[in-house]
Amino acid sequence: MQNKGLIKVFAILFGLVCLYQLSFTFITNNVETDAEEFAIQGIGEDVENYSELRDQAEARYLDSIGNNDVIAGITYNDAKDKELNKGLDLKGGINVILQISVKDILSGLANDTRDPAFRKAIAEADEAQTDSQENYVDLFFESFNNIPDAKLASPDVFANKTLSDEVNFNMSNEEVEPIIRKKIDESITSAFEVLRKRIDKFGVTQPNIQRLGNSGRILVELPGAKDISRVKNLLQSTAQLEFWHVYKNNEIGNFLIQANNMLAGMKRSEEAAAEKPADTTETSGDSEIDDLLADAEDSTEVETGNNPLIDLVVSPGFQGGPVLATFNVQDTAKVMDMIQKPQVRSLLPSEMRYAKFVWGVPDEETETTGLYALKGNRNMEPPLSGSVITDAQQTYDQLGRIAVSMQMDGTGAKIWEDMTGKASNEQSQIAIVLDNIVYSAPGVSTGAISGGRSEITGDFTITEGQDLANVLRAGKLPASADIIQSEVVGPSLGQEAIDSGIMSFVIALILVLIWMILYYGKAGIFADVALVVNILFIFGILAGLGAVLTLPGIAGIVLTIGMSVDANVLIFERIKEELAKGKAQKDAIKDGFNNALSSILDANITTGLTGLILFLLGTGPIKGFATTLLIGIATSLFTAIFITRLFIDGYGKKGKSIDFTTSLTKNLFTNMNIDFLGKRKVAYIVSGLFIVISLGSLLTQGLNEGVDFVGGRTYTVRFADDVSPTEVQNDLVATFGSAEAKTFGPDNQLKITTKYKVDEEGAEVDEEIQRSLYESLGSYLPADLTYEDFVDGADDKDVGVMKSMKVGATIADDIKNASFWAVLGSLIVVFLYILLRFRKWQFSLGAVAAVFHDVLVVLGIFSLLYKVMPFNMEIDQAFIAAILTVIGYSLNDTVVVFDRIREYVNEHTSWPLGKTVNAALNSTLSRTLNTSLTTLVVLLAIFIFGGESIRGFMFALIVGVIVGTYSSLFIATPVMFDSVKKKSSIQKKEKPKTEEATTA
Repeated sequence: MQNKGLIKVFAILFGLVCLYQLSFTFITNNVETDAEEFAIQGIGEDVENYSELRDQAEARYLDSIGNNDVIAGITYNDAKDKELNKGLDLKGGINVILQISVKDILSGLANDTRDPAFRKAIAEADEAQTDSQENYVDLFFESFNNIPDAKLASPDVFANKTLSDEVNFNMSNEEVEPIIRKKIDESITSAFEVLRKRIDKFGVTQPNIQRLGNSGRILVELPGAKDISRVKNLLQSTAQLEFWHVYKNNEIGNFLIQANNMLAGMKRSEEAAAEKPADTTETSGDSEIDDLLADAEDSTEVETGNNPLIDLVVSPGFQGGPVLATFNVQDTAKVMDMIQKPQVRSLLPSEMRYAKFVWGVPDEETETTGLYALKGNRNMEPPLSGSVITDAQQTYDQLGRIAVSMQMDGTGAKIWEDMTGKASNEQSQIAIVLDNIVYSAPGVSTGAISGGRSEITGDFTITEGQDLANVLRAGKLPASADIIQSEVVGPSLGQEAIDSGIMSFVIALILVLIWMILYYGKAGIFADVALVVNILFIFGILAGLGAVLTLPGIAGIVLTIGMSVDANVLIFERIKEELAKGKAQKDAIKDGFNNALSSILDANITTGLTGLILFLLGTGPIKGFATTLLIGIATSLFTAIFITRLFIDGYGKKGKSIDFTTSLTKNLFTNMNIDFLGKRKVAYIVSGLFIVISLGSLLTQGLNEGVDFVGGRTYTVRFADDVSPTEVQNDLVATFGSAEAKTFGPDNQLKITTKYKVDEEGAEVDEEIQRSLYESLGSYLPADLTYEDFVDGADDKDVGVMKSMKVGATIADDIKNASFWAVLGSLIVVFLYILLRFRKWQFSLGAVAAVFHDVLVVLGIFSLLYKVMPFNMEIDQAFIAAILTVIGYSLNDTVVVFDRIREYVNEHTSWPLGKTVNAALNSTLSRTLNTSLTTLVVLLAIFIFGGESIRGFMFALIVGVIVGTYSSLFIATPVMFDSVKKKSSIQKKEKPKTEEATTA
């Protein structure tokens, strides 16, 4: 091997760089362990809400030492920025895909027009989108253009004041469309920036936010986030901040008494009407209302005995203050319904007829809230909106209370000065309203406030103050953002995944290291050292690139161990062949490495192509799997070809001989003479039966499609005691109409799936379903478990929702289509690569036939067994990743065999094709079985110790490895052989038919 010195220097330097990159992870882990111990020592488990208080104490500790030197001038904050990122399934947190409503953007650009053509096109686009993969804006334009004489440049549509600089009345629809598309893209970009600013201020380390194509979808990943409700509210909040003048208590207070009296009179009239005989002469409705109005207006005294409104008052408002009265939170809907009745609102004086009633921020201790009356107008538009705010910070007022300070732009500052001046002169208040909730209604006693700086005060916690400041500073979303896909993993489940992942990794590594030594002796030790170096390189590159390590990513690394072993096996088997020919050790090693290179490259490139497709089309954990797989392919090639060679050559230079076998394996797989082609008809029959059974099961039983493909919500719920899935499912069906509950891992953990309201989006629907789930499971949960503890995560959480996932129906169709194209695309790419590499279409045909065979058998087994296996066998994105990996592995085996066939064809030109193929298959048998067994050992270790969430994924890979090994010997090669035999010769020289017949 040339340039050994350069390779040594590169390997050493690269290893040091990897150790340096991983040192940051080591530093952060040590500091965070100290912080955790500090929080545990300071706050005992006997303290109420100890878990939340410990989190806060831990955060304060890390903030306090964040810029202190830990080692060699590296601070904790520096190390945190460069540590190895852990994904959602290892760290806990939330992963959501938000759909920015293009419908809202279109309506906004058209100034919420009521134009019939526009409304019709919007309605048709809504309907078409339910089963179409096209963008919403394309569907809208298509519908609009089908309406006769409909013009996008109409003054009632887009030729309005807002777009007057870009759209004029004379434009055609084709000219307007690109302008509107550009505006929509700008709005989505704006939404992306709003969300990014909110997330940056949220305090989650290593967040990820990215746009997904041009569909208006935005991916948000927040590993480590625990307060799930807070995160969802922050992501979807539109932040409708408004400033209103407000009526004082004494200006409108009598209205409540008058409303009460009218409501009491209405109730008496209803009771009297119910008691009257049917033939009693009825009083006209107008007369009754007139009497009620007269009674209510004439009396400001509260009646006794029948007070539907006043009886709900907890306390009256202070004289001259903005609060009319205080009510219980549970009565707010009832109260608002009463005072918004047309008959009741008619009691308001004419100058107050546009009064807008809103509630204040609820008091969590007393569970009460105040009623305010805002000075509305005909259009119900506030004098000043929150769009004028340029900055907002969580601060403290003069009394030390938590507050939010705001700075307005020039336009806002002028209006604010006028508003505060008026309030000061009238000794009144200004209500600060966020999303129809009054956060504060301060009076202005010092005159007009100039400069645009002001402060919101209220009964805030620090977290509420920070969230409010974040939302105000980031601005409001240009359109509604609905969560159409989400995955939530509790931190305790993430820790369990880390523990199980590390255990499976260590066990698999130990088994492989031992096996290599047992099989190859001293050479196996060199391969083991290269394998350890390979793992160091993988983790170092992951840390250096800022890639995210996921549980499937750990599986990818473990699978890479098998691939690394495969490269060494190919090399060692080749060296053994050269030694068997009587070559000197030095020459045998040189030729063995050279001859193995072609097979190694072909095998890794085909696997790499499927990994690349996974990376491009996958999301979240699947992309993590593909990332580690691709990195692992590159590093395993380098370590197997160069690092192992350095050790072997270095050892050989000392004059020592290297045996590439042990006493146990010396004669294993030597002198094999199996007639593989002679058994191909039996193989065809067996495989044909498997495929027929698989297709029959797929057509009759189908597959257990997960929510990824059909939409819905799934929750992993852990209970204090073992539960019966059948009993729980019956209770859930009674609530949701359709639901499924299956044991997921231990008997006290269930995976619950429901399609209830799968087509409805919004935070309110998510909240409703979660509360219904909590109430339905109430009899199985501890009596003291609150809804908040049931839903949100804690580091030591052992009861409640450990993981949840939601997939909207529309995005489920998209995922299904993307998965189909991923599998089809990988088959096409691999077919073309093999055609290019081997120059014969027969090789491509054999390889693709074997892959189709493997995929159908794996699908068939999942279809046949998903109802009886004790672990989850859902068809989801992870399963598609497994299928693509099976394709890669199957091709890996097949390409090695084909490479040897091509070599034998060129070497043994006098042999008939049948003899050549059989000899090639027998010569690769040692490598095929050795690699397959090693990979199976690795996969079985993950399957047994890797955790429930990845068990189905591993089972698919295990089946795929077994079937793939079989198909490379009994499907791919026979199909190639039969197609060559019938249509052309793959050899350089034709042989007599009689001789060929005797060997085939």
